[in-house]
Amino acid sequence: MNKTCVPSGVELKDTGFGYTLSLIAGKYKIIIIYWLAEKKVMRFNELRRSIHTISFKTLSVMLKELEAEGLIIRKEFPQIPPKVEYSLSERGLSLVPLLNMMCEWGEQNRLDT
Repeated sequence: MNKTCVPSGVELKDTGFGYTLSLIAGKYKIIIIYWLAEKKVMRFNELRRSIHTISFKTLSVMLKELEAEGLIIRKEFPQIPPKVEYSLSERGLSLVPLLNMMCEWGEQNRLDT
């Protein structure tokens, strides 16, 4: 890499790297993106079951933030009981190669203990 992501004298938040981190930062956002990339479409409780350690409120907040950032699509069906599905938007799908690179890096660099 010839060009640095965070040149000296530039604040992290003012870089592409900082912007990307601001979108996926947090304990669960990247995990939600991962599951939606794997399953394509998921309902709220299905996501909650897949992420064993997430609370109802936290998942709700994370989904709202990801939707506001344009990374996921929330589709509500007008029926009783209400049905809502989540999927990755085109913008969210553009993060999948980054997830794949993280996976490959982890497989190559993890220390088997």
